[in-house]
Amino acid sequence: MSAALPASGREWHLVARPHGWPKTEDFALREAPVTAPAEGRVLVRNLHFSVDPYMRGRMNDVKSYTPPFKLDHPMDGGAVGEVVASNAEGFEVGDHVLHGLGWREYASVPAERAVKVDASLAPLSAYLGVLGMTGLTAYAGLFDVASFKEGDAVFVSGAAGAVGSQVGQMAKIKGASRVIGSAGSDEKVKLLVEEYGFDAAFNYKNGPVAEQLREAAPDGIDVYFDNVGGEHLEAAISSFNVHGRATICGMIAQYNATEPTPAPRNLALVIGKRLRLQGMLVADHQDLQQQFVQEVAGWLASGELKYRETVVEGMENGVDAFLGLLRGENTGKMIVSLG
Repeated sequence: MSAALPASGREWHLVARPHGWPKTEDFALREAPVTAPAEGRVLVRNLHFSVDPYMRGRMNDVKSYTPPFKLDHPMDGGAVGEVVASNAEGFEVGDHVLHGLGWREYASVPAERAVKVDASLAPLSAYLGVLGMTGLTAYAGLFDVASFKEGDAVFVSGAAGAVGSQVGQMAKIKGASRVIGSAGSDEKVKLLVEEYGFDAAFNYKNGPVAEQLREAAPDGIDVYFDNVGGEHLEAAISSFNVHGRATICGMIAQYNATEPTPAPRNLALVIGKRLRLQGMLVADHQDLQQQFVQEVAGWLASGELKYRETVVEGMENGVDAFLGLLRGENTGKMIVSLG
């Protein structure tokens, strides 16, 4: 069952592997035919797709935890849209679904890779952020990986981003003694304290991170949620109390580096302080999905948890949105909306 389908739709292809910072010439917006879905698939008209920092790593031709993007093929990533044709049991035209074939206007999605979402619970774009992968990353990274417990002092880098802003608020809701965030502008620092309820925040561009963190957390920190790496990780190691735990979620400070970046110079402190530094991938925590959606939907409904989105309108602006994300131009989740 389907409505009349368009002949073609646009999709973003990677056409060259970026060296250092990606350039607009590394991408091309191309037309692709739209066809009725094969058996077991649904055709989705995407309404919103996600651009995320991890996608920069997938542009390199290296073996990693997720395969690199292929050249001259559409890129992929989280998207939410409306089923316009279905050849799969359990999906009707008009259903809204979350899936992994973003960066395009129309996606032919295997039914087992599509998850129905409820537009009455939250705006559809929220399923790409606060109720989606970024929200689950914050939830699993704080409670599971970092073993957060009531009374912990928590430091979050990239704290105004989609993941970081959720981590800080979740820590507050669950009884953190103090929550400190770092961000890249005075405006974002103000947002962290005034809207998200962080106890302290600082602009890492205003001086050495280690000094600013010591001032913001005079009694040290117990948990560090790392989205940035580099100087931030070194500062956290210095400020850790004994038995501190770090969730290493991202290292955006070095994603575009062309030379190897130096490790923290104070790693020897890991021994005496008995620190735990643990990397995380959200894919390892799918078992928490149901618990996460229930708990977070409750916090959203009660107003305890707030979120922001930076929405860029128009398929043709997808790459600009991604490049803006790498430059820190987003507050909260960066979404490309296809209207």
